[in-house]
Amino acid sequence: MGRSRYKIYEPTHPHFVTCTILHWIPIFTRKESVQIVLDCLEFLKDKDNLKIYAYVVLENHLHLVVQSDDLGKTMESFKKFTAKKILEMLKRENVTTILEQLAFYKKAHHKDKSHQVWEEGYQPKLLQTDEMMISKIKYIHENPVKRGYVDESIHWRYSSARDYEGIEGLIEISRFW
Repeated sequence: MGRSRYKIYEPTHPHFVTCTILHWIPIFTRKESVQIVLDCLEFLKDKDNLKIYAYVVLENHLHLVVQSDDLGKTMESFKKFTAKKILEMLKRENVTTILEQLAFYKKAHHKDKSHQVWEEGYQPKLLQTDEMMISKIKYIHENPVKRGYVDESIHWRYSSARDYEGIEGLIEISRFW
C-alpha cells in the first residue's frame, strides 16, 4: 500500500482505519462478501495478533479500530486476501457488471492485475488518547444510523455496536470499555 500519503508511525498502537471499495462500488450488499471480510479479520486475530476494538461494514467501505504487531503488514494481508476472495466470489456468481467496473476503474499502474477491488491505502489515524478511541468507536457505530439504514446502531448486523451493548456480535472483539 505504498502510494498512500498516510503513514503509520506507531505500528503496534490502535488506529482508526477506513478501507474503501474502488470507485465506491457497492460490493458488501451480499452477505457472502461481508463474510469474507469477517472471516479474514478472525484469521488475522490469530496470525497477526490483531485486536479489533470496533468495526462496521457498509455497502462500499468499512471502518475499523484495530491494532496488531505490525498494522501495515496486517492491513496489506487483509486487503490482498479479501480482494482475491471477493473476485473469486464475483466470478463464481457471474456478477459481470461489478467485475467490469473493477476492471475499468483499475489504476493504470496495477499492470499485474486484471481487476482492483480496494482503493489504495486505508487512512490510518493513530488513536493517542482514550477520548480519541471512544470518539472513533462511537463514530463507527453511529455510521449506519447517520446514513438512515437503521434507527439504532445495534440493529446494524455488520457492526460491533451490539458487542458494546452486551449482545454477542458476529466476530469477537476486544472491548475498550
